Amino acid sequence: MKIKIINQSKHPLPEYKTALSAGVDLTANLEEEVVLKPLERKLIPTGLFIELPAGYEAQVRPRSGLALKNGLTVLNTPGTIDADYRGEIRVILINLSAEDFSIRDGERIAQMVIAKHETAVWEQVDELEDSERGAGGFGSTGKN
Repeated sequence: MKIKIINQSKHPLPEYKTALSAGVDLTANLEEEVVLKPLERKLIPTGLFIELPAGYEAQVRPRSGLALKNGLTVLNTPGTIDADYRGEIRVILINLSAEDFSIRDGERIAQMVIAKHETAVWEQVDELEDSERGAGGFGSTGKN
């Protein structure tokens, strides 16, 4: 699938690191280092703009290494980029660790996955069919 992209950053286009990778890394496009204090969140620019085909979205997700090693994650995981959005891709990062974290220009801060989606057509009804689970909510299917 071809996706149109404008790269106003100082960095190469996102690329799949292996043949079977689902996501591409997004890098920070910064004029100066950004420091995230514990529990602080900031919007980090990437310098990328994309045009997705109808029926697709881009999902912005945390990088597992940053999450595990540094407590850094994407606040609205997954962030959704709709097919009609033409603005810059920016990532809401939050520092969940007890220490300051510095983000430098060119650092890989998140990953982006392109996903197909359906558009629902709502059919209003007065009742829903029964199911085995019924209205059971959180934890209703057991602990394992």
